[in-house]
Amino acid sequence: MREERLSKIIWRRFRRNRLAVVGAILVLSLFVIASLAPLLSPYDPGEINVKNILLPPSKTHPLGTDELGRDVLSRMIWASRVSLKVGFIAVGIALVIAVILGSLAGYYGGRIDNLIMRSVDIMLCFPTFFLILAVIAILEPSITNIMVVIGITSWPGLTRLLRAEFLSLKEREFVAAARALGASDRRIILKHILPNALAPLVVAATLGVAGAILTESALSFLGIGVQPPTPSWGNILTSGEVYIDLAWWLSLFPGLAILITVLGYTLLGEGLKDALNPRL
Repeated sequence: MREERLSKIIWRRFRRNRLAVVGAILVLSLFVIASLAPLLSPYDPGEINVKNILLPPSKTHPLGTDELGRDVLSRMIWASRVSLKVGFIAVGIALVIAVILGSLAGYYGGRIDNLIMRSVDIMLCFPTFFLILAVIAILEPSITNIMVVIGITSWPGLTRLLRAEFLSLKEREFVAAARALGASDRRIILKHILPNALAPLVVAATLGVAGAILTESALSFLGIGVQPPTPSWGNILTSGEVYIDLAWWLSLFPGLAILITVLGYTLLGEGLKDALNPRL
């Protein structure tokens, strides 16, 4: 009963935040577009047609065509799948690392905490984007490598956040009661503390998806991200840079897609942050 009341309170808070609702609608729309890409795409995204090179937006091609005569709308729709895949898998990798290290550091403290937090400090000393650039430049550019590299460079902030929650929660009465009943450390961490520490982590992960999508787009724009012919908003933008004087649509539409997607996740994350804040 208490959980039902709490969920209703959270939903009521979230619903009152109009910007958060807008963010949720944008994110949901992206999911629908990516899920229905084969149905929504009017053309094959890889179909080359030399007769349709750099055509401006029209009824036949609503977002125009690129330098190889491929339909930009179709490529944009399929590229949304790449962005979602990179965003969620990269953040998922970061979450797994953060949950393990943050839980151990916050619960046990001492030498374990010092070792983990010094590792976090070392990772935070390096500019994340340049570190990703260096690793991707050494490895072969691919979707898999991008997801892994973004994931293993995104865990320090999440680890710090979860550690702080554990330091606060492990001194609470319900944890002391679990210890008194003979619960093991593993059970206390997984069943008692971690579920109560997930709210801020969910918010941070939501914002992290936006960051991962932005990073993937930047890497693809620089030519070391998702490689053609696989469509990505970033590599469509690369074509736009080359043909900026002839084909403005190659820069405008993928740029707007990135902007709207990142804005949607940011608004959703900020809305969840307010709705899940116990102080409110």
